[in-house]
Amino acid sequence: MKFKVELEYDIEYGGYVAGVPMLPGCMSQGKTKEEALDNIREAVSGYLKVARKKHRRIPVEEIKTTYINVPVTAGV
Repeated sequence: MKFKVELEYDIEYGGYVAGVPMLPGCMSQGKTKEEALDNIREAVSGYLKVARKKHRRIPVEEIKTTYINVPVTAGV
């Protein structure tokens, strides 16, 4: 499964905070981006394990692609 992760540098912590918007309360941190991402993977895995055990619905982020027409004018 794929989840969107928001990664933000926290000056007070001196590292990165990672959160998954589709999984309320699912957050982690790390001193480097790589560490924060490794930690959030582990947090998501734990979140999903508990959700399955408690028979809770696992949200899935819907990504929709929409195409639009844009007129091209001369000189563009």
